[in-house]
Amino acid sequence: YCFSVFIPQKSLSSVQVRHTTNKVSPDPQIDRERTFGVPLEALVQDATQCGVPFLVTQMVEYLEVFGLQHVGIFRISGSVNKVKELKQKYNQGEKVDLINHGDVDSVASLLKLFLKELPVAVFPDNVCNLRQLLSCLPEAHQNLLQFLSAFLLKIATYSAVNFMTLENLAVVFGPALFK
Repeated sequence: YCFSVFIPQKSLSSVQVRHTTNKVSPDPQIDRERTFGVPLEALVQDATQCGVPFLVTQMVEYLEVFGLQHVGIFRISGSVNKVKELKQKYNQGEKVDLINHGDVDSVASLLKLFLKELPVAVFPDNVCNLRQLLSCLPEAHQNLLQFLSAFLLKIATYSAVNFMTLENLAVVFGPALFK
């Protein structure tokens, strides 16, 4: 997994997320007024070095720093207004400051919403065998799946605190990944 979180000290109050541009997607060739509901392949130009869309890495970085020990992460819904506001900012290509304008439950809800709104699920319904599925997935889907799997395993390692076992995470993410 690849990250751009910079933690100069062990204190969470000193966490900064590095942003390289003010826009999520500077390329005018693709409709950049939307990020949610867009095929993963269309977001490749915004992808980080690990091939995952920038907004996904930004949300995961935030949740790794602030959410690993948060009770009910991914089960407790975030503020509808906050999720709507953050989604709108991403869709308009604005710089999104999750540290100052997000909270764990809202960012977790936003990540699930992004996955749910993908026009083609991470696991498309035309493949029934998991081994076959993994080898047939487009590269953008493979990258996102690998990135999310590593992150969700990390969440599960804190299940004694956040109560999110692998089973609970499967219940929460299954519908978004398989549609």
